[in-house]
Amino acid sequence: MYIFVCEDSIDGIFTGIYDAWASRYGHVNIVLTTHTPDNYSLFEEYITVQTDYEKSAKVAHTLQERMGEETYQEICQAALALEADSHRQPIDKAEAIYKTVVLALSLTDAGRVMNYLGEPCVNRTFQLSRSTFNEAHHLLGFLRFQELENGILFAQIHPKNDVLPFLGEHFSDRLPEENFMIYDATRNLAVLHPKGKGFFITDTGELNQEMLQRLSPQELAYRRLWRTFFESIAIESRKNPKLQNQNLPKRFQRDIVEFTELPNN
Repeated sequence: MYIFVCEDSIDGIFTGIYDAWASRYGHVNIVLTTHTPDNYSLFEEYITVQTDYEKSAKVAHTLQERMGEETYQEICQAALALEADSHRQPIDKAEAIYKTVVLALSLTDAGRVMNYLGEPCVNRTFQLSRSTFNEAHHLLGFLRFQELENGILFAQIHPKNDVLPFLGEHFSDRLPEENFMIYDATRNLAVLHPKGKGFFITDTGELNQEMLQRLSPQELAYRRLWRTFFESIAIESRKNPKLQNQNLPKRFQRDIVEFTELPNN
């Protein structure tokens, strides 16, 4: 058995698919994973996949051409999903995506592969894709921008899945004339959107956290007004924290002004 170990990203998984396919070892003899094994087996060969953007682009082009845009997006969403503990999952994320792609390209109509939910690999890919899509959809409503002292619109999120590509595309389309930043504090990544240009995703390892706390005077004023309104319309006898947490999960509340303390500045 040949174990291809790739990076946990769209480009990493797509590069793994490219290398696994090009190896000609036979699909039944190949496993694709994003996890370095705890224990190596003497009867398996481990191959480290180096992420290659050219190879990834070739796989992406093939999938878009053969599967169509909708199914391709589902594959990408699955690749962006969190896999917290692979040992508890029926199929490793990368393996599920790889086998789904193999199955799709064997079909006359590759775009219908997600209908084969009886196949464990397809079912797993579907579940992963839905997890990313649902979280991105929630954040389109829950995400809050605030104006920093330097005029940049800033939003912080703590998502389970890597949803920045979806949020970047959505808000770039709706706020084309704004300088904004969406910061994924879980992964130390951010969407940056310069006014009038496209967005890009960058590492934020050296991000000045203190700067992010300096809000503009207008932002502070409006936050106080909103908090006053939010608290004044609340009816004590009708408070239902359990229902509130069902409609707005606690993991989203930490980044929403109604549930956070106002800065002192």
